[in-house]
Amino acid sequence: MAKPDQPDNSPKKKDSTRSINPDAAMDYLQRKKKNPDALNLTEGILKGDRVLLSQAITLIESENPEHQEIAHQIIENCLPHAGKSIRIGITGSPGVGKSTFIESIGKHITGLDYKLAVLAIDPSSQLSKGSILGDKTRMAKLAVDSNAFIRPSPAGTSLGGVTRKTRETIILCEAAGFDTIIIETVGVGQSEMTVHSMVDFFLLLLLPGAGDELQGIKRGIVEMADLIAVNKADGDRLEAAKLAKRQYRNALHLFPPKENDWMPSVVNCSALNDKGIDEIWDIITDFKQKMTTNQFFQKKRQQQELQWFHESIDALLKQYFYQNSEFKAALAEMEKAILEGQRSPFRAAKKLLELLLKN
Repeated sequence: MAKPDQPDNSPKKKDSTRSINPDAAMDYLQRKKKNPDALNLTEGILKGDRVLLSQAITLIESENPEHQEIAHQIIENCLPHAGKSIRIGITGSPGVGKSTFIESIGKHITGLDYKLAVLAIDPSSQLSKGSILGDKTRMAKLAVDSNAFIRPSPAGTSLGGVTRKTRETIILCEAAGFDTIIIETVGVGQSEMTVHSMVDFFLLLLLPGAGDELQGIKRGIVEMADLIAVNKADGDRLEAAKLAKRQYRNALHLFPPKENDWMPSVVNCSALNDKGIDEIWDIITDFKQKMTTNQFFQKKRQQQELQWFHESIDALLKQYFYQNSEFKAALAEMEKAILEGQRSPFRAAKKLLELLLKN
């Protein structure tokens, strides 16, 4: 027993639980979870922490103003560490085998000791606003690859299914050390232009059966392609794939030369059997080398940054306009006037703009 005039050094005095309120500690942890620190998340991203990277991307996708503020801080912090990857856009109509192809070329890329991030945009229901988000299931082998990171994102109501947050996500993935970024479109014929505006290399996947397929493809999509790959060139479809390759190659000669002096080519591949995948990757690496040499790589990146800037202005103006409480009543009045045939949509929009400028 300790003497009365001496401090009591018994173990019970060192029990930390006596000085901490368990409920307060739990409340603190919950607050930290709901209000993540931008600096800590940034440090985690730069260290390649995938859990923190995923949390930061979730903040980017959130519509919560507080989350958006944190996300913008993280993006600003990561910008100096981004931009060192090759960004590849992959598109093709449903059924062409995009997921199988991405998994096949993804495994090839990681096998060469590159770090790959796949940003797969899932089609969302315009009625229920739901999304399948099943890319990790469809790319099971790639999902467990230590050099790969798959992030499915719901397309929502954005143009052609391309989330407007994809550019910010690219920055975070590059800062986390991923040197190869693949962006998969929903392939509905509307999102390709948006994806093309944020990637370095644009790959169009097609199926054997050139006649009908070629007529069903928008000319602009083919013009954007840096490479056309005829997938599923195996089994009974092999001869049809060879014919398609010749016909697609002939069609490419009808298009004007690209500004970057790159001549698109056509190849056959079978993602299911991993055939022709190495050739496609060699073409991509050759493209990057040539575009870096002629300085078009950086030029295109700069053009994309300015486009992103102007698109952001448009988005922010639209957001400010529709979220401004002062104009909600005026907006309802104009909608009613349009439905009753009292104002044309153009005149109504101009009137609302005038009200905005006066304030």
